[in-house]
Amino acid sequence: MVRESEIRAGEVAVAPPRGDDAGLTFIGRIHTPWTSRLETPRQGRRDGPICRIEIFAPWDQGLRGLEQYASVEVIYWLHLSRRDLVLQSPKNDGHARGTFSLRSPVRPNPLGTSLAVLVGIEGNIVLVRGLDCLDGTPLLDIKPDRCAFTPLAPPQKGDFEVG
Repeated sequence: MVRESEIRAGEVAVAPPRGDDAGLTFIGRIHTPWTSRLETPRQGRRDGPICRIEIFAPWDQGLRGLEQYASVEVIYWLHLSRRDLVLQSPKNDGHARGTFSLRSPVRPNPLGTSLAVLVGIEGNIVLVRGLDCLDGTPLLDIKPDRCAFTPLAPPQKGDFEVG
């Protein structure tokens, strides 16, 4: 049975930083070959250049076990993006679409995500292919590619009894 705030054997907790607003924490920095949005690919390519994801202490301890996956989902903060457009014309053709119907980096909360090929892990550095962000982009999270998980069995009668 899972208990709220339980620390299980082998787990390590660290003191989180004081949160403001949503309390997001940059846990690392992404290093890519691109320094301008004009040269950055629009979508990452699985055969693209190897990029380095630096994980800051104490979060680097969370890399344990990641090496068993072939691909990862990288979630990052598009720190240089505008945040004020609700309609955009991505092809500059005068046909505006809503921000939420686009994968544009221009959004109220500029989160970026990429599915990347895991090339290797060297200490606190994760090597991947398939990113589409600028050098120096702040990292929010890394997760194993959700396709790597087997779905859980459907709940059985009595699993959610309230007593």
